[in-house]
Amino acid sequence: MEGYIHSTESFGTVDGPGIRFVIFMQGCPMRCKYCHNPDTWAIGKGEKRTAESLLDEYETYKEFMKNGGITCTGGEPLLQLDFVTELFEKAKRRNIHTCLDTSGITFMPENEQVVEKFKRLMRYTDLVMLDIKHIDDAEHKKLTGHGNKNILAFAEFLSGEGVELWVRHVVVPGITDNDKYLHDLGYFLGGLKNLKALDVLPYHTMGKAKYEQLGLEYPLGDTPAADKSLALHAKEIIMEGLKDRLRKKDGE
Repeated sequence: MEGYIHSTESFGTVDGPGIRFVIFMQGCPMRCKYCHNPDTWAIGKGEKRTAESLLDEYETYKEFMKNGGITCTGGEPLLQLDFVTELFEKAKRRNIHTCLDTSGITFMPENEQVVEKFKRLMRYTDLVMLDIKHIDDAEHKKLTGHGNKNILAFAEFLSGEGVELWVRHVVVPGITDNDKYLHDLGYFLGGLKNLKALDVLPYHTMGKAKYEQLGLEYPLGDTPAADKSLALHAKEIIMEGLKDRLRKKDGE
């Protein structure tokens, strides 16, 4: 089987634990307004690679992969679910730590065949890094072009499967820096049994140049970058919501 690959990175330090070999998958159904990889959107393009060729490439760097492994990101890697499953299955045969960086948008909880495919992938997945763009469904659709129900259902599915979960949330001035929504996000996260880490990231404008190169209008225009203090405040509010959920569970 071959997958469509945008590119690879041999020294990833923000894509899971340790130093990692990062595989950027080609294709994404979402159009997040702050996306900094619009060049990965197109589906059915990119370089065709086999799982073996990617793992062999990893092997050339593994001496430098301290406490690391491979991470599939994108784009949206779960658009190529069967390929990622094959890749991770073969990676585990080589005793390589596997991490999936995803939005979870392709999960369909009502489709038994899809759920079974996801269960198979999770057998070979050590860690999922899940990007939750917005906790409110309507606001999520404004921000990404899609609602968030399948994404939240995916998070709950992972909790049920016991797969280690890291959640990432980007704080965008005027869009996601809302205390109610941040508290609601934390309250939701407090219901998950597998949450191991939470990264609250300040919005940056580094993607603007790519939009210009591709002849695209940058959706957020002159929205300023968020400073670290905004991200710190947001994380505090999220943690308050999470603790409120845990206190409620303890009192039941």
